[in-house]
Amino acid sequence: MYLLGYDIGSSSVKVCLIEASSGKIIASDFSPKKEMKIMAANPGWAEQNPADWWTNLKLAHESVMHHSGINAEDIKGIGITWQMHGLILVDKDQNLLRPSIIWCDSRAVPYGEKAFKEIGEEKCLSHLLNSPGNFTASKLAWVKENEPEIFNKIDKIMLPGDYIAMKLSGEIGITVEGLSEGIFWDFKNNCISEDVINYYGIPKSFFPEIVPTFGIQATVSAAAAAELGLKEGTPISYRAGDQPNNALSLNVFNPGEIASTAGTSGVVYGVLDQLDYDKLSRVNTFAHVNHTEELTRLGVLLCINGTGILNSWLKHNFATSLASYGDMNDLASLSPVGAKGLSIIPFGNGAERVLENKDTSCSIHGINFNIHSKGDILRAAQEGIVFSYEYGMDIMRNMGMDIQVIRAGNANMFLSSIFRKSLAGVSNAVIELYDTDGAVGAARAAGMGIGFYANTKEAFSSLEKIAVIEPQLEKRDQYLEAYDRWKRHLSEIV
Repeated sequence: MYLLGYDIGSSSVKVCLIEASSGKIIASDFSPKKEMKIMAANPGWAEQNPADWWTNLKLAHESVMHHSGINAEDIKGIGITWQMHGLILVDKDQNLLRPSIIWCDSRAVPYGEKAFKEIGEEKCLSHLLNSPGNFTASKLAWVKENEPEIFNKIDKIMLPGDYIAMKLSGEIGITVEGLSEGIFWDFKNNCISEDVINYYGIPKSFFPEIVPTFGIQATVSAAAAAELGLKEGTPISYRAGDQPNNALSLNVFNPGEIASTAGTSGVVYGVLDQLDYDKLSRVNTFAHVNHTEELTRLGVLLCINGTGILNSWLKHNFATSLASYGDMNDLASLSPVGAKGLSIIPFGNGAERVLENKDTSCSIHGINFNIHSKGDILRAAQEGIVFSYEYGMDIMRNMGMDIQVIRAGNANMFLSSIFRKSLAGVSNAVIELYDTDGAVGAARAAGMGIGFYANTKEAFSSLEKIAVIEPQLEKRDQYLEAYDRWKRHLSEIV
């Protein structure tokens, strides 16, 4: 018995097949091998053609089926995860009306800012748990004002995973998690937000049927079965946006549990069991995968734009004599905690929500030409990234989150011993590293959706823990001293 996971990213589409009982990965692949095209007709725009997601899904799926050699009738569930906040529009015949406006498109910022003020900041935060910002609802408002001929043809709106489920089944649905990431969901009234749709003038008929995050949402149609070599009637039993799904992949379901990633940008995602929000809207709050009306489970999302991109920039522009990131880490490890008084503010990748959308740029503080070397700068960069995480986690703690364990995949910045030890040292949390990814998580979740796994413990019993990093208590004061110095420099800038 097997389970499929589809991960619809903005760079590629990944497909993973696991054996349900053991959780073993049977085959996985991704397409395209080069990054998918992002169209930008104007500065700040970012669009993709959803048909390209489907094309690449088919290519990766075909590869997985070929290499696995299994029979299609043995696949018992399909899970889907996707790049969050994208807008897909179709007409009554399920034809695409325009390319998707994806997560990193910023054209709708003024629409969200205006809505935040005119609906009322307190009302938005207490009901939506977010500012309307640059999310899906504001993107749709942009279409209404700038492309009225397209707006008038809309039958249904979707998020990227909903589009893939439509292509698989011929049916259109959406989850509460999806509605919340689009800033369409009123958490106090447990319904689509009347405030948002009335303010933006969005007909309620645009919204598909609400389906459960876990459960039989739809089944594979005859047409899709023929196209993909699947069995007609195979259940689509899970869907969620990438950050909630990444947390699920790391077995993060309960209050206080934390998942983190640290690629080009960085994310800390924690689960909260009460309706709460940051009054300055420096973090985002969405429905977690296991949120229900009866059981409050919210995902508090801290996003830092300037994380791994700083390390990458240093490699290509500063540490060019070093062959690899491993070499950079080795050199940085020769510098002590605190990098001999050096502090680097890593926010050089645009405005940061955690800084109330200020753009501070990256800066180096305290450099002394007589004592500092290349290794000190490399260490200060990694510590600066870690300190940006801790700065955001302080906001999460103020919302009632008790951060004791941080779970992460063994990838990107988490491959660095300095990064891991610094994060454990300053946060006083245990770091746990796992061998998993979003497509694997979606496949496991599909098994939960069909009821194959009795509970989350059973579903994630085979999740492989690679390493545990305990806080170095003997160096705790050194980390805190370096963090306090970093915060002082940041306060002078912002």
